Amino acid sequence: MTGKPQHIGIVACSAEGAALCYRTICTEGPELLGPHAHPEVSMHTPSLADYTPYLDREYWPGVGRLMLESAKKLAAIGADFLICPDNTIHQALPHVSPASPLPWLHIAEVVAEQAATRGFKRLGLTGTRWLVESDVYPDALAAQGLSYVRPAADEREELNRIVMAELVCGRFTPEAVAYFQRVVEKMKREGCEAVILGCTEFPFLMNDGNSPLPTLDSTRLLARAALRRAVEAQHSGTDGNGK
Repeated sequence: MTGKPQHIGIVACSAEGAALCYRTICTEGPELLGPHAHPEVSMHTPSLADYTPYLDREYWPGVGRLMLESAKKLAAIGADFLICPDNTIHQALPHVSPASPLPWLHIAEVVAEQAATRGFKRLGLTGTRWLVESDVYPDALAAQGLSYVRPAADEREELNRIVMAELVCGRFTPEAVAYFQRVVEKMKREGCEAVILGCTEFPFLMNDGNSPLPTLDSTRLLARAALRRAVEAQHSGTDGNGK
């Protein structure tokens, strides 16, 4: 006899994307577990204003401290493993993992695995300036033998402005959609076969219906990976770590 699915802990940063991740887990859970069913889910969200000074300084140990505080609170209320639907702050995971009370799913690894499964070889990488200039995705993509294209420097700045001044505040404008489409169209001309939506709010602007390239929605892909992990651990009778 199997037990319950694992309890998913969400370490949140910006509200809009974290809410999308949470909703995806809850609304797609019934596909795996039956009507109205989904794993237990808990989310901890410090104020985004606590994160932004560290982001502006690119001080990742400070970001990591906030993530670790969330991790400890989620562990204390019974979460079995953790996800963070914010791509940018994955840069702080090396400061978090050694002291983390629970294991994590890595958003870039989930996206890279999906890209490889779908047969894509060259990807456009979008996200905040901090994310696209980091090694978060390059390392994960290299592990799958995939190449990538970053936006130009001016495009990184404008996408970063759109994220921090508009998207995290729940503002999704036609102008932002049009700008994003131009960036992706350029990536298509540079030989990209798909685009990584590497900001947790980008799915509110871009999807397979309006993108010049197929999209890899990091927020929903992470949520679905968490669902699979929670349910597979239930059926295997383990804690998700082989125990």
